[in-house]
Amino acid sequence: MNPSYLWSLCFLFSILPATAGEPPAPYLVVLGTAQDAGFPQAACKKSCCTEVWLQGSSRIFVSCLGLLDAESGGRWMFDATPDFKWQLDALDRLQAPGSGPVLSGVFLTHGHMGHYTGLMHLGREAMGAREVPVYAMPRMVTYLRENGPWSQLVGLRNIAVKKIQDGSPVSLNTRLKVTPFLVPHRDEFTETVGYRIEGPSKTAVFIPDIDKWEKWSTRIEDVIASVDYALVDGTFYDNAEIPHRDMSEIPHPFIAESMARLKDLPAAERAKVIFIHLNHTNAALNPDSPAGRAVTAAGFRLAVQGMKLTL
Repeated sequence: MNPSYLWSLCFLFSILPATAGEPPAPYLVVLGTAQDAGFPQAACKKSCCTEVWLQGSSRIFVSCLGLLDAESGGRWMFDATPDFKWQLDALDRLQAPGSGPVLSGVFLTHGHMGHYTGLMHLGREAMGAREVPVYAMPRMVTYLRENGPWSQLVGLRNIAVKKIQDGSPVSLNTRLKVTPFLVPHRDEFTETVGYRIEGPSKTAVFIPDIDKWEKWSTRIEDVIASVDYALVDGTFYDNAEIPHRDMSEIPHPFIAESMARLKDLPAAERAKVIFIHLNHTNAALNPDSPAGRAVTAAGFRLAVQGMKLTL
C-alpha cells in the first residue's frame, strides 16, 4: 500500500471527535510537516513528486502546529501556511470554534512564504474574519502593518496584531504559556523565532526554521533537555539533496548532521526530537524509505500529520 495513503488515513482518523467525558489535557496537533512550498512542490517533475501529482490525494501540508484546550475552548495555530484552509478545517473537526474569533490566536515564526501567507484567508476575499489575534515579533509587526495586502487585514480589523518580545512569555490562560525566542535564519524581512509551549504537565519547543545549530548561541542539547518534545528543523536530509542549488544559501541543519550531533544523548532524550518542515526532496517524508527508517533506527522521530502531543 502506498505510504502516502497510510499517512492520509492517519490524519483522517486522528481528527475524528474524541469520546465525550472530562475535558482532556491541552495538546498540540501536527497540521502539516512539509517545507514552505508543500508536497508536491510547484513545477517539480522529479520522482519525489510525480506520483503524488498523478494521485492528487497524497499531498502533505506545510509545517504547522495546532494547540487545543477543550477546557477553555481555546484554539491556536503556530504559523499561517498556504494550506491554512485545510488546517483550519482539521482544527474544526477536533474542536469546534466558539462564539469569539475563529482562532484564539496565530503565532508567526517569521516572514517566509510558508509561515505567514495563510493570513490571506482571514481577509475580505475569503473569510472576512474579525480581529483574530496574530502574535508577531516587532519587525514582523511592522511588515504586516506597512505592506499590502497584509496592511489591509490590519486596517479592516480582520486581524489584531499583538507584538511579542524575545524571551517574554505570553499567558494564554491559567494552563498554557507561550514564549518566543530568537533563532538565526535568513531574516530578509523579519526576525525568526521558535516557540516554547508550556502546558500543565509537559512542554514543547517548535523550531521549524533555523540556520546551522553552530550559528545559534544556545545549545540544542540544552533545549532538548528542558522540554518533553522538540519539534525541530528537518528541511533537508543531507548535503546531496539538491545538486543544482548552492546549499550554503539555505543553511538548515541537515537531519544527518543533527543525528550525528545528538547520537550520544540518552535514548529518552533522542526520542524527544521530532523532525518537521521537510522539503519535498527529503526522502524522510516517507517514513518507510531508507532515510525515514534511519531516523527511527537512530532513536529519533518524524512528525506526521495528525500526531498529537499532550501538554
